[in-house]
Amino acid sequence: MAREKDFEIQPEWVAISHTERTGAQETYGYVEENRVFLDGVRFLPKGRDSKTLVIYMHPTATFNRLPVPRAMAAAGVHVLCAESRYTRNDTSLIMERVLADYGAFVRHAKEVWGYEKLVLAGWSGGGSLTAFYQSQAENPTITDTPSGEPVFLENLIPGDALIFQAAHLSRAQVLRDFIDPSIIDENNPDVRRVELDLYDPRNPNQPPYSQDYISYFRSEQLARMRRRTAFAHEILDQLKKRKGAEADRAMLTHRTLADPRFLDASIDPNDRKIGMSFMGVPEVANLLTVGIARYSSARAWLSQWSVDDSRAQADLVAPGITVPVYAIENTADDAVPQPHVTTFLDACASKDKTLEVMKGANHYYAGQEQQLADVTDNIIAWLRERDLLD
Repeated sequence: MAREKDFEIQPEWVAISHTERTGAQETYGYVEENRVFLDGVRFLPKGRDSKTLVIYMHPTATFNRLPVPRAMAAAGVHVLCAESRYTRNDTSLIMERVLADYGAFVRHAKEVWGYEKLVLAGWSGGGSLTAFYQSQAENPTITDTPSGEPVFLENLIPGDALIFQAAHLSRAQVLRDFIDPSIIDENNPDVRRVELDLYDPRNPNQPPYSQDYISYFRSEQLARMRRRTAFAHEILDQLKKRKGAEADRAMLTHRTLADPRFLDASIDPNDRKIGMSFMGVPEVANLLTVGIARYSSARAWLSQWSVDDSRAQADLVAPGITVPVYAIENTADDAVPQPHVTTFLDACASKDKTLEVMKGANHYYAGQEQQLADVTDNIIAWLRERDLLD
């Protein structure tokens, strides 16, 4: 096989659709009744055929501009960067419906393109989605959403292997660790408890934080999460009782980036840069109008953000995954909490599972050509060892 630099990448725009029995329109823009339109980009190494396709997918983000999929293609691997119906807008994201989108791409890869082996690669927020999909493809159990709407996940095709790369356990668990517990009044974020505001200089608790303070802080984060979840349930219950046209309602959640890890290197220690986050300076990111979980419908909150309702949690679905699993931890990751990768891997039922620790690698391998080359080579070697790459 030629080295990475020997292959020119040929990007190919992909447009597919699938039929879905659904109710009200969930996404903004033109749609046809019961028809879901999806886009993606397939990267083909020029002059190289393959019977294997590596699929990257995220619930809301696009992967085609990120370094790893392109590096894989440049090294001779056929790669698909697939998008869900909720791309760039998670306001109404229902994780169960994304499984149908994922399944449509997998079926297209098999039946239209003719790939014989499919490797499902979950990076960042794509990790929990990929694990969720694989577990349901191996053993389908879900027939509805957490808010009770039916979903039809017929005949999902499982992947032949799963890559869990720099991935967190779930959107819900990340929010549980990120949400700012200092908020007292959800309608007025200026009303806060000083002792729980990491960014208030009057807070007597400063890094390095005591274990008692961390425990207290985490318990208050979870309490706020559950108050928001109770609010979502209350909204939906009231609307159901009215039996009117309104079936869902928007929620606004202020200040959702206040993880003590960003300020204290002793918490889940790794090589991350303290005082920074994947969204920049944590204090500033905590206030942004585009913050994590800032806007959500009540239904979407239950499906993606509720730690008690969301089914798309990688550690919870891992016991249903039996294919070979390759998990990659980046030691300088400033987005994924350090324990998440190993927690997922330990929970997997697969008898063939491997942990790779990429020393010094940040979340996106930004400015890290050596780490990017190393992780690409390692993935390819792992696939070859299992006859998953021709």
